[in-house]
Amino acid sequence: MKLVEITAPDFDVDLDIRYASENNFTGTPVYGRSACFLNEEAADKLQAAIRLADHAGFRFLLFDGFRPVEAVQALWDHTPNPDYLSRPGSGSPHSRGAAIDLTLLDRDGTPLDMGTEFDAMTPRSHHGVTDISSDAQRNRALLLGIMSAAGWDFYMNEWWHYQLFRPRRYPTLSDQAAGTRMMSEKTDAGE
Repeated sequence: MKLVEITAPDFDVDLDIRYASENNFTGTPVYGRSACFLNEEAADKLQAAIRLADHAGFRFLLFDGFRPVEAVQALWDHTPNPDYLSRPGSGSPHSRGAAIDLTLLDRDGTPLDMGTEFDAMTPRSHHGVTDISSDAQRNRALLLGIMSAAGWDFYMNEWWHYQLFRPRRYPTLSDQAAGTRMMSEKTDAGE
């Protein structure tokens, strides 16, 4: 399976690959390289979402895409929480290149208020919650509408996570098999 690197100018998005920095729930970089990859179907659907967002006056900020199986294991080892992370044995939609984590930016490049931060593993991160501001509820609904119209499915517990329908039709990939060089020689997230 071929993965597509999400880069400008082919994709008009901003990148903030959180697992390549300390700014993630582990407090440690998980990836050795800040890059975003998707499988070809997901990349096509991202392009459709980019066009819809642009027409509405928005852009995307991407937090994560393809997540090698090594990273799925490292995240699980750090925080084994099945409400927010895939169990390594079952395979994440991310490790299939079939999922993306993102938010909306306004025309000035400012992220819209979504009520919680990315990867806030709390019930307030779930779709449909009403204990966040009305602006955040509206922004989540806007993101959901754009992504759904572009052909994406969503995960109920994470406002930022979108995936292809039936992602298990794609194989899970290690960093080596994908050829992405995402992982550093030693992954410290689980230590």
